[in-house]
Amino acid sequence: MNQPRNVVHPRDEIMRTMDRIYRYRMTTTSGGNLSIRDSSGNIWITPARVDKGNLTRNDIVCVHPDGSIEGLHPASSEFPFHKAIYEARPDIHAVVHAHPVALVAFSISRQTPNTRLFHQAHSVCGKVGFAPYACPGSEALGQSIARMFAQSCDSVILENHGVVVGGSDLARTFERFEAFEFAGKTLVKANQLGEVRYLTDQQLEQAAQRGVDFESYDPGIASAKEQELRRQLCDFVRRGCRQRLLISTEGSFSARVGGESFLITPTQKDRELLRAEDFVLVDGDRREVGKLASRAARAHQKIYQKHPHVQAIVFAHPVNATAFSTTDVPLNVRTSQESYVFLRDVQRAEYGVQYGSDGGIAGYVSASNPAAILENDGVLVTGSSVLDVFDRLEVLESTAEAVIDAQAIGKVSVMPDSVIEELREAFHLK
Repeated sequence: MNQPRNVVHPRDEIMRTMDRIYRYRMTTTSGGNLSIRDSSGNIWITPARVDKGNLTRNDIVCVHPDGSIEGLHPASSEFPFHKAIYEARPDIHAVVHAHPVALVAFSISRQTPNTRLFHQAHSVCGKVGFAPYACPGSEALGQSIARMFAQSCDSVILENHGVVVGGSDLARTFERFEAFEFAGKTLVKANQLGEVRYLTDQQLEQAAQRGVDFESYDPGIASAKEQELRRQLCDFVRRGCRQRLLISTEGSFSARVGGESFLITPTQKDRELLRAEDFVLVDGDRREVGKLASRAARAHQKIYQKHPHVQAIVFAHPVNATAFSTTDVPLNVRTSQESYVFLRDVQRAEYGVQYGSDGGIAGYVSASNPAAILENDGVLVTGSSVLDVFDRLEVLESTAEAVIDAQAIGKVSVMPDSVIEELREAFHLK
């Protein structure tokens, strides 16, 4: 299916994207700048010295090919490197520059994140580069960055500064920026746990080749139950993105409608921007006409088939829990009462099992073990409802973060078997 035409004005697209970056705490009031090069060669860019958390469409500046400026403010002081990137790469039509904490950490340690941590990050981020320091706003900085983009880099760490990414349009560029920061944050956390495991060429290819094949069908009029589940999925996927439990390019959420049918997130759509009508109804070997189901749809289907009690499923990538997935360190949830009651003991699935057609992934969850860590691919959580699954996902991520933080303080204390047995009896756990 072809991508729909972009009919949003550059002013609005830049304003909305900067609002999202600021809301995600991936830049500061004064830091960062975005630009779009339109089909006429105009460069639309954020202004200098204007609050990034409160931009309006009228704040966006247009720099014409002849150098004349249209707008209420001067263009960003970093305009020279935006212009240099566009000159070096005709295929790039949008640039994001910001100062997200994890990538700044890499910039001040003169390193770049290894995106082989995850197949999606490796695919989305493209070739990674490192640009030596030059004074902000200078032509020298523009040349330093443009050299990296000219060498086919798409995501570039700036020494003692931040990061710049480029892409075919602003939506794809934002996704690249977000995935790059996600990889950086996960690496920072994972390195606090132990040795980090990276994916081989063969493993990356295994993920890239996975897919789903469904026949198209018209499901007819939606029942009240389906309509309600669409609303719930829409609300909780959006909340998950805003709480950084999901990212725009990765993760799948589904809910059982009845029998062989379930609703699931579509593939290749920004998760936070999903509407109720975007979710795809799958029924056996059929999927709703005009839509593409998540590539994880078969894995969801196998879990529903094996476990009649499961009514909702999420595959997600919250940073702290995902950090455990990239090391051999087990996530022990016997560290707090809430964690054990909600999650029981969390299983660990070897890399790639969720891509298989044999349904092996369904064996890693059950009524007594509703969640699993997926090696180098985040987490799997099941439950009795959309709310139940989301709640467990939040508890799983909070537990992982608490365990990582506790290791910076002292030895992690695990509840003894006697306490576990008391909890099992008190909460009627299987």
